[in-house]
Amino acid sequence: MPTKADLRRQAVARLLGARRIATQDDLLAAVRREGFEATQATLSRDLARLGARRVSAPGGGTRYELPAEERRDGLDALGLLVASVSSNGSMVVIRTHPGSAPAVARAVDLARLPELLGTIAGDDTVFIAPVKEARARALAERVRRLFQGGPAAAGAASP
Repeated sequence: MPTKADLRRQAVARLLGARRIATQDDLLAAVRREGFEATQATLSRDLARLGARRVSAPGGGTRYELPAEERRDGLDALGLLVASVSSNGSMVVIRTHPGSAPAVARAVDLARLPELLGTIAGDDTVFIAPVKEARARALAERVRRLFQGGPAAAGAASP
């Protein structure tokens, strides 16, 4: 069973992978919006434990970035929020826990899957449009593998 610290670190990894976070103050605000109580000192230790580093951002400024293996761990953490991935032959639908769809959609967008035309996120549902209708089932399978650690990995590809 993950501890509160483990869950907070997973949230930090997910947040760093999903958006540009330039300062610890920005990260602290984002973590608190996720429902975690933390101090800047706590987040500093979390960043060190995750191996996060400040890097130059395209277009100027800096942002925090995780090593490649931590970004994968962030996807695995997001996978815990994915309840199912299904397809009707023309669209892929991801069902998530309440409030998680925007983060999951962002991760799908950042994966830059060639079969992906675009995503639309609600509160607990993500709609994914494939480039071609015939590719929806294949795209659903790729999305399922993207979040392979969560419950969606066991879900059916189509209803």
